[in-house]
Amino acid sequence: MQIRLLIAGEWQDGAEQWPVLDKYRLTPFARLHVASQDQVRAAVGTAQAAYRCAALTPHGRGAILDKAAAIIERDGDKFVKVLQVEAGFSQADAHGELRRCIQTFRLSAEEARRLVGEMIPLEGAPDQAGRLGFTIPVPLGVVCAITPFNAPINTVAHKVAPAIAAGNAVVVKPSSSTPQSANLLAAALMEAGLPSGLISVIHGGAQVAHWLIAERAIRFFAFTGSTEVGRDIQQRAGLRRTQMELGSIAFTILDADANLEVALPKIVGSAYRKAGQVCTSIQNLLVERSRLGDVEARLATMVSALRFGDPQDARTQIGPVISLASAERLESWIEQALSRGARRLAGGPRQGAVVPPTLLADVDPACEVSCSEVFGPVMTLIPFDNIEEAIDRVNSTPYGLASGFFTNRIDSAMKAVRRLNVGGVHINETSSSRVDLMPYGGTKDSGFGREGPRYAVHEMCEMRMVSFTE
Repeated sequence: MQIRLLIAGEWQDGAEQWPVLDKYRLTPFARLHVASQDQVRAAVGTAQAAYRCAALTPHGRGAILDKAAAIIERDGDKFVKVLQVEAGFSQADAHGELRRCIQTFRLSAEEARRLVGEMIPLEGAPDQAGRLGFTIPVPLGVVCAITPFNAPINTVAHKVAPAIAAGNAVVVKPSSSTPQSANLLAAALMEAGLPSGLISVIHGGAQVAHWLIAERAIRFFAFTGSTEVGRDIQQRAGLRRTQMELGSIAFTILDADANLEVALPKIVGSAYRKAGQVCTSIQNLLVERSRLGDVEARLATMVSALRFGDPQDARTQIGPVISLASAERLESWIEQALSRGARRLAGGPRQGAVVPPTLLADVDPACEVSCSEVFGPVMTLIPFDNIEEAIDRVNSTPYGLASGFFTNRIDSAMKAVRRLNVGGVHINETSSSRVDLMPYGGTKDSGFGREGPRYAVHEMCEMRMVSFTE
C-alpha cells in the first residue's frame, strides 16, 4: 500500500518513503510518502488560496460534514481494518473509534449551521443612544492539525470537522505510525464535496511539523501529544492561537461507599481499552483503605480474564501497544516496580509489542509506573484514608486532564468537583469518561483549550465587533 500526500485535491508522492508497520506482526504493510519542505509550503499556500475563494455557506459546510459522516459509516469496514493493522486496535476498540468519529462529524455539522455571534447592548452604556452592536464569527483562515496515533480517526475528526464547520481550511499532519486513517477521512470529505484545497494531508515526522509551524499563513495549531512537544510548538507558534491537549497521569478514586458492581467493570474498561493508550486511561486507582482487599481480589480476577493478542482475532480485547520500543519501555517500568517491592496481581511476560494487561499493588510512589505517564495497559492500586488525602494525591502531579470519582456521598462529590485541579471531574464515572459533545481539555501541564465541536468551533473563529450609529 502507498500512503500518499494530499495537496490541492491530488494524491502526490513524497520526497522519501518510510515503512509503516503492522503493530501486532511488526512487519511493514505500507510505504508512507513523506513531504518535502516545498510540498509543505505548497499545501499551506493552497489552503490559504482555497480559504480566500471559498464560497461555502454555513448550511453548505454542515451538509458536507453530514455527507462525510454518511460516507465514513458506509465505509466502516475499511476504517476498522485499517485501525486494526496500523493502530493495533481490537475489533471492539476500532468499532468504538469509528462510531465516535461519525458522531463528531455530525455534531460539527450541527455547529456549522448554528454558529452565530451575539447582540451587544451598546445603548446600555452612557452616551450611546442610537447605536446598534453585535458580533459575527469570522474564520481564522488556515488551521493546522497535528494528531497522535492513539485515536487516529476521532482525534483527527475533532480538529478537522470543527475547523471546516467554522469556515477554515485545514492542513493535517497525522502520526506517521497511523497515517492511513487520516487519508481515509480526507477522502471522505472530498467525496462529500469539500472544495479542493480546503483539506490537505501532509505526512512526516518532527521536521515536517517544524516546517508547518514556520508557515506564517497558519493561524491556529490544534495539537494532541506529549507535553514536551506541545511546549515546543507553543514557543514556535508565538502569538498565533493554539489548542493543546497534552500529557496526563489519570486517577480515579473509589470511595468507601462506592458501588463496586457498577464501578469495577467501568474501571477495567477505562484502564485497558486501546491497550491503555488513552490520555485519560486510569493509571492510578485510589481506593479507600477499608475496600482495598476486596478491590484487589476482584480486579485481579477481572483483569486476568482479559484476552490479549492479535487484534484481528475477534475474541481479542487488548491488542499491542504502538511499537516494540513502547512495549519494551513498559516492560522495564513494570520490572522496576517489581524490583522495589510491588506485587503483580495480573499480567505476565511481554509478547512482542503486546503487554498483557497488568495490575500492580504496593508500588513505590517514585517508580515510573506511578509518577510518569504510562500510556499502556498498566494500572496501580493506591490506598487512601480520607478524601482530602486522595484529592491531594491527584493534585500532586504536574498534570490535570481528568479524574473519576465513585461515591454515594454528595458532600464528597462536591468537594472533589471544587478541589480537583483537572479539566474534567466525572462522578460515578472513570477519568476516561468522554462524550464527544462535551468540552474536553486540561489544565497545568495537560494543556489548554477545549475540544468538543461546539467549543472547538468557537476557538477556531474570532468574534468581530460590528456597530451601527443612526
